[in-house]
Amino acid sequence: MRHLRRLLPYLSRHRAPLLRGTACLLLTTALSVASPWVLRHAVDDLVVAVTRAKLALYASLTVGLVAVEGVFRYWMRTILIGISREVEYELRSDVFAHLTRLDARYYHRHRVGDLMSRAMSDLGAVRMVLGPGIMYTASTVATFVGTIALMARISPRLLLLSLLPLLLVSVLVRHFGRRIHDRFEAVQAQLSTLSALVQENLSGARVVRAYAQEGAELRRFAEANDEYVQRNRRLVRMYGALYPGIQLLMGTGTVVVLWLGGRQVVAGAITLGEFVAFGAYLAMLHWPMIALGWVVNIFERGEASMGRIAQVLEEPPAIADREPRAVASLRGEVELRSLTFAYEPGRPVLQDVSLRVPAGHTVAIVGATGSGKSTLVSLLPRLYDPPPGTVLVDGIDVREIPLGVLRDAVGFVPQETFLFSETIGENVSFGIAEDGLPPDEVRRRAEAAAQTAQLARDVADFPRGYETLVGERGITLSGGQKQRTALARALATDPRILILDDALSSVDTYTEEEVLRGLREVRRTRTTFLVSHRVSTVKDADLIVVLQDGRVVEQGRHDELVARGGYYAELHRRQLLQEQIEQTA
Repeated sequence: MRHLRRLLPYLSRHRAPLLRGTACLLLTTALSVASPWVLRHAVDDLVVAVTRAKLALYASLTVGLVAVEGVFRYWMRTILIGISREVEYELRSDVFAHLTRLDARYYHRHRVGDLMSRAMSDLGAVRMVLGPGIMYTASTVATFVGTIALMARISPRLLLLSLLPLLLVSVLVRHFGRRIHDRFEAVQAQLSTLSALVQENLSGARVVRAYAQEGAELRRFAEANDEYVQRNRRLVRMYGALYPGIQLLMGTGTVVVLWLGGRQVVAGAITLGEFVAFGAYLAMLHWPMIALGWVVNIFERGEASMGRIAQVLEEPPAIADREPRAVASLRGEVELRSLTFAYEPGRPVLQDVSLRVPAGHTVAIVGATGSGKSTLVSLLPRLYDPPPGTVLVDGIDVREIPLGVLRDAVGFVPQETFLFSETIGENVSFGIAEDGLPPDEVRRRAEAAAQTAQLARDVADFPRGYETLVGERGITLSGGQKQRTALARALATDPRILILDDALSSVDTYTEEEVLRGLREVRRTRTTFLVSHRVSTVKDADLIVVLQDGRVVEQGRHDELVARGGYYAELHRRQLLQEQIEQTA
């Protein structure tokens, strides 16, 4: 149970309620164990003479014990199961918080469906350990100790004979426990595969339909679902064999007690009341032994699930604050010093890139697909970690700037636009909603950003304006509207550094000109990085940098680069020709 030990710190935070719950459990067990002892005296006393007073006395004692036991059982379950829910909440929060700290490369290696399965299904299995698992384990031990002690007082010889099947039960449980663990781990792994398949198909539903692959995806799902069912059946067969085995052995113990105990009563070695009480105690052991098999199953499942969760929690964040400087704010001056970066060893994406951008200037980055443009701008907010001393903001290595300060200063609009399944207003104000601003100020800044991004006119045409729901990943919006919403979201944060990574690729030329016109005033007060394939987007930049195979091959202003006749001039010539063809068509 190596992985389950990780839960001990969580349980220690709930030490007081755990002690109260344990006290209720012990009282519940003591009262339940006392009932057969009262029955013993009742039988022996009533054998002598039956009177109304005796019947009333023993009936009152039995009912009273059961009633008080019920009260403590209620509090036992409420407290202990409640603790498991609290720990589940804390653990789920920790898992989610850890996932938010992991870098982009981690999500390239792991599927979303698999992570969802770990955060939901596996956490549910762990909670079962913390609640029913711990409660029934403690109850089983307490009941076993109490009943064995009282059975020994009645007849040690009869106790030894009745315990022999119980020893075989422990062997049976040990034999099945490991196999249950392995099979449950296989079930959870297949559930992750199934969850990932469903998530991908729901997210890519339009692509599946566009290529008429519904049948193929249904077959893939059917195969994965069938494998999930088969693995569950193998687990159920193993789990199902455990209970009958326990019941068979317990039944054998009952037969031994009835035969030998009856003979002892006839011989006068024990009284009839003691024989009845002994049988009642043996019956009380049946549930703990059956519960033992169930608890073993819970713990084996929990160990397997906690192992999968531990894989996430043990993944160290590749990007984190490591002895950061005390930096309160940034102006936005950016410098790259001989930057060489590779996602994998031996395959550099950027090579010896050097660049200095004063605060408030605009630099445009152009180049062929795969030349390293997006990688370069992703290093500024440390979406990937650059080598030490190669990327600086205000003369400070970005690795030494607190992540919160660095990313608060950067407004990033990536190539792949992502919108939340909320309203347009909530998507635009996403970066400032938790800044403690008054609601009116949040709305004002969101609407001003939408105006600059040329989104306001589109919003005015929507039935509910800024309260319009955009659907899953913004599916109800056009590509251009999604990009302008993402741009407005970045502008609303009033960043010192604005990064537009091909952020207007889905916008028509006329709207692009309007957006760029609106951005001119914004760009004067912040450092701006424009990544684009369109010359019209970058021609007014203070500096244009041309990347080729990860290296800077040209840099200068628009007129200078056109005059040189290099890559940029050829790109400019082609786009002018394309515009002429479109105008004459």
